[in-house]
Amino acid sequence: MIEARHLRVLRAVARTGSFSGAARELGCTQPAISQQMKALEQSAGTPLLVRAGREMRLTQAGEALVRHAVGILAGLTAAEEEVAAIAGLRAGRVRLVSFPSGSSTLVPTALARMRAAHPGTRVSLVEAEPPRSIEMLRNGDCEIALAFRYPEVRGADPAAGAEWDDLVVRPILADRLIGLVPDGHRLARAGRACFTDLADEPWIAGCPRCRRHLVEVCESAGFTPRIDFATDDYPAVIGLVGAGLGVAALPELTLASVRPKGATAIRMEPAVHREIVALTLPDLAQVPAVEAMLDQLVNAAAH
Repeated sequence: MIEARHLRVLRAVARTGSFSGAARELGCTQPAISQQMKALEQSAGTPLLVRAGREMRLTQAGEALVRHAVGILAGLTAAEEEVAAIAGLRAGRVRLVSFPSGSSTLVPTALARMRAAHPGTRVSLVEAEPPRSIEMLRNGDCEIALAFRYPEVRGADPAAGAEWDDLVVRPILADRLIGLVPDGHRLARAGRACFTDLADEPWIAGCPRCRRHLVEVCESAGFTPRIDFATDDYPAVIGLVGAGLGVAALPELTLASVRPKGATAIRMEPAVHREIVALTLPDLAQVPAVEAMLDQLVNAAAH
């Protein structure tokens, strides 16, 4: 097996014409040069140098190896420099997947701070809801997935607790569910309500995971919600409530970037939160750019 350090020695001997000249150029001893050349010739299986008077000359095999060594060592140097740049956050890439309400609230601040701190690191963003975003992470389609999950309600989803067991989990935010009623609703001025207070109302539900959790929360309160409309688009949910077509319970983060028109937010009791986290694979967590982006997501939630 030919090693890069042996190629560097061969190239130095070819340039200087002697072991002593190569030793001076590389900052080592002449016996060390002789030993490495012997090891290289053993790996090559043929002589690479012949002595001609006081000079060392390349054999035909030695000339061929030196010719290739130029490109090999140049490529290796370029690779070392690129890796060093990535390790030092002067270069690199992070692919981020986020659910929509995270994309419009937490992600912009995190991306802006990441770009300011590490302008050489490129961060891309696509949107996907869990569990699709988690599948993308495991399939190698991204380095970080901003995701969420709801607490179990009476053991309704026994697999939920194991969903992230193989991943590195960075807690970001506890996002409280907020009730949303039309402005003229009987509870609009109260400012708060129990889920049972809305038992007889038509409901507008969000994404499938949020929808399932809403049903579980309502059933634990003693009723099954009548869901008249369901949409993954939270502005559409808010618009439907504002039009007087029903009530909703949305994560607070979804209201941060949308002004409810014709709808009033109320505090729901008992308090229910969804857990927002940034997920990555254990090996990826060691990559400097990934670690830096995770830190920026945590900081964005704190501010």
